[in-house]
Amino acid sequence: MSALLRLLRTGAPAAACLRLGTSAGTGSRRAMALYHTEERGQPCSQNYRLFFKNVTGHYISPFHDIPLKVNSKEENGIPMKKARNDEYENLFNMIVEIPRWTNAKMEIATKEPMNPIKQYVKDGKLRYVANIFPYKGYIWNYGTLPQTWEDPHEKDKSTNCFGDNDPIDVCEIGSKILSCGEVIHVKILGILALIDEGETDWKLIAINANDPEASKFHDIDDVKKFKPGYLEATLNWFRLYKVPDGKPENQFAFNGEFKNKAFALEVIKSTHQCWKALLMKKCNGGAINCSRIHVQNMQVCYIGVHVPWWFAAPINPSPSTNVQISDSPFRCTQEEARSLVESVSSSPNKESNEEEQVWHFLGK
Repeated sequence: MSALLRLLRTGAPAAACLRLGTSAGTGSRRAMALYHTEERGQPCSQNYRLFFKNVTGHYISPFHDIPLKVNSKEENGIPMKKARNDEYENLFNMIVEIPRWTNAKMEIATKEPMNPIKQYVKDGKLRYVANIFPYKGYIWNYGTLPQTWEDPHEKDKSTNCFGDNDPIDVCEIGSKILSCGEVIHVKILGILALIDEGETDWKLIAINANDPEASKFHDIDDVKKFKPGYLEATLNWFRLYKVPDGKPENQFAFNGEFKNKAFALEVIKSTHQCWKALLMKKCNGGAINCSRIHVQNMQVCYIGVHVPWWFAAPINPSPSTNVQISDSPFRCTQEEARSLVESVSSSPNKESNEEEQVWHFLGK
């Protein structure tokens, strides 16, 4: 408990709903220079969207167009330096969705074209994670690895459960509070197999490669050594976080054991292959129903568009719409991507919905 309280004393951001902006600090300067974000709508409202742009100012999909590996030959057309050693070869891009200590459940909208970040809505209400004593919101910077997908139609060999139809999640344990929409380089340390309502929901444990303490962390045992209590708090958090909503405690594969870096890298590799199959239409996307963009006589045609904000867009959008995957049947032009984004209202919503900050004390 004392170790956990030391973590809590690092402080929480003033904004209860969402921490935004590009104040990444010196650590993420290189990654942040390649990607920028653009807000549409009002934070803490259902019309809020955070879109991504590359270094040239073109709109991109964070889900599909940001490379998984940092040592890709190029990012957004910019040649990348060759990795210097095995440590750098295992660096990955992480998209921050939820800053540490905040409650708003922000996520990449996998079912919307260009996949902006939005706040999750359930039963018509914005979703906020509960504060379960002694935790305040999310206890890490929480996000995802691009170009990964947990296939809901494929049983995981390790857990014997199907995937949760989302990119793989990341818990970043560094010392800095990051911002929604930041793209950072992370070192993978280990992984936890959460079974969420019968679905496999992997949780990677990682640290910002530019964190002041990153050089001390190489595998999951280093988290136990240098941040005692953090893994135990992580396990407890994921077990209990849905209980205030009236749901049972979550379960875990491997009896809640955190697997090491080597195991985690194999899971990432598998989810990356599933993503490739999704983008090339080699598998069933489940809830991510992909529809192709057809161009006839220089005019783009609608095909069964039935979703709200992009209905007026001049192209038929797909949740797998991307601008940089050359072999993908869902690739669109920059002009089409811009039209999709501009179809989203940028008018501020006068009414925002911030959940009351209350504590939940769950006895045993």
